Amino acid sequence: MKTIVITGASSGIGAALARHLGREGQNLVLASRRAAQLNAVAHEVPSHVVTICTDVTRRADVNRLCDEALRAFGNIDVWINNAGRGITRSTLDLTDGEFDEMMSINVKSALYGMQAVVPHFIARGQGHLINISSFLGRVPIATHRSAYNAAKAALNALTANLRVDLAAKYPEIHVSLVMPGLVSTEFARNAIGSTSATAPPWTPSTSMKPQSAEEVAAAIAGVIERPVAELYTNPASTAIVQRYFEDVAAFEEGLRAPVSVSSRA
Repeated sequence: MKTIVITGASSGIGAALARHLGREGQNLVLASRRAAQLNAVAHEVPSHVVTICTDVTRRADVNRLCDEALRAFGNIDVWINNAGRGITRSTLDLTDGEFDEMMSINVKSALYGMQAVVPHFIARGQGHLINISSFLGRVPIATHRSAYNAAKAALNALTANLRVDLAAKYPEIHVSLVMPGLVSTEFARNAIGSTSATAPPWTPSTSMKPQSAEEVAAAIAGVIERPVAELYTNPASTAIVQRYFEDVAAFEEGLRAPVSVSSRA
């Protein structure tokens, strides 16, 4: 049995992951700003669960989350930085405030989590950090997500640098990056600047079909069981990434026609 902290656990992938891990009997610490929704998820979890109302954009809140998780269970085995938010805005239309918010929610919140929990892992000599990023942090197929994509690319780099820093001295501390592609959640509807109350402003492509939040949760649970450095949860993602980096110019030329992407890439 592991003690697992999940941020952004009140809906979407985080909530699905809480339910999945709860069925496995794991001890869970669920964090979100939305207390009512968080408690509703907790009621669906059959294992030992603690909910902590947390604004992950505030370092003090993230430090408190870590402290309260330790107080409740004595140790933390896995910390999952899942909280995030999207945006519908092209690069040239971004305001300072929108860009800062994307970095705060999607990058700084994860940095706070890393800096809060990794010293505990180091003291124990073991632990597992999982950062939930996005396929869009690698391939620019949804340019209207501009600052979100940039934030996820930054998260990818921070994750890789931490993994390399820890690997030589702490081989039992695992650092994983999980990159969903198309996921059917409320993510697009809640994005800053979203103009649709019912659907994202695109349709899924023929090469990448949407996954459910439950499918992504199962993939993350697999990473907890068998740690890996990186995982694309959508089977189509790896081939698309390989094509992009093999010939960036040719790939981007193909993007000049309308492209289809997802609601939680």
